[in-house]
Amino acid sequence: MVTMTAVEQRFREFKMPDVGEGLTEAEILKWFVAPGDTVTDGQVVCEVETAKAAVELPIPFDGVVHELRFDEGTTVDVGTPIISV
Repeated sequence: MVTMTAVEQRFREFKMPDVGEGLTEAEILKWFVAPGDTVTDGQVVCEVETAKAAVELPIPFDGVVHELRFDEGTTVDVGTPIISV
C-alpha cells in the first residue's frame, strides 16, 4: 500500500511536460497565475519556449496556486515540478 505524506496530500505538483519531440528542457517565458490564484483543470498557467516553439501549458487539475517554483526566464528540465497547487 502506498501512503502519501501530509505535504503530498495537501499540494499537487505540475511538472514541466515534454512539449515536443523529445526536447529535454524549456524556458518559462511568462506566468499567467500567481500564488493565491484559483486554477481550474485546463486553464493555461504559463507560456514556455523550447528550441522549436512557444507553447502555453494548461494545468491538469483544480486548486489554489501555492508556489511558482521558477522565475520567468528560467530554463527548466522536463519532469521538474514548476508549480504547486
